[in-house]
Amino acid sequence: MASSEIYRYLQVGAQQVPLDPEGFLIDLDDWSPAVAEALAAEESRTLTAEHWEVIEVLRDFYARFEASPAMRPLVKAVGQALGPEKGKSLHLMRLFPDSPAKVGARLAGLPKPANCL
Repeated sequence: MASSEIYRYLQVGAQQVPLDPEGFLIDLDDWSPAVAEALAAEESRTLTAEHWEVIEVLRDFYARFEASPAMRPLVKAVGQALGPEKGKSLHLMRLFPDSPAKVGARLAGLPKPANCL
């Protein structure tokens, strides 16, 4: 579940998007591709077509299970949706260094995965 503590706001065009202390959306309905781009830009990331493929898998996973996937379920979901070459931890680590499940969920406008630090 998303935190309800507003830590700061992300300016996206004319919209002020409230974020929690870890940079996750307070209101999941505030997400849009423009919000994802703005969140990525704050981390000096440029979202490529490969990033968007994973973001779509994450959003689909959340729509189906009402939870953000941790790393193992994320790898499995990406492999099922995009094929075995993309469904590997190394591929996801290249796209989302540090923590693919956590960073990917944040960019996809989803809550932090339950068992991510």
